Amino acid sequence: MLEIAIGIILGCCAIGAGIALIAGVGPGIGEGQAAAKACEAVGRQPESKSAVTSTLILGCALAETTGLYGLIIGILLIFVAPGSFVEILKSAVQWSKTLL
Repeated sequence: MLEIAIGIILGCCAIGAGIALIAGVGPGIGEGQAAAKACEAVGRQPESKSAVTSTLILGCALAETTGLYGLIIGILLIFVAPGSFVEILKSAVQWSKTLL
């Protein structure tokens, strides 16, 4: 029974990590659209290139944080969480055996 529970923990951590890493898709699409609009803006008014570029860089940096948060959560779910959850499960099983 304990082996099944450990397998479920590992499987759920892997699924959660995959879902967390999907968070990288949104910033990629958003940054691509922002860069396209910045190129259009510079094409229309070349004298505003420095203002558009600095705003673009700031916007892309802010948009990228969601992707980085997803990456960090995915890494934690792969390397840290399974060991912690398994230890919690084992201590709960041991605790329940002492009650019986």
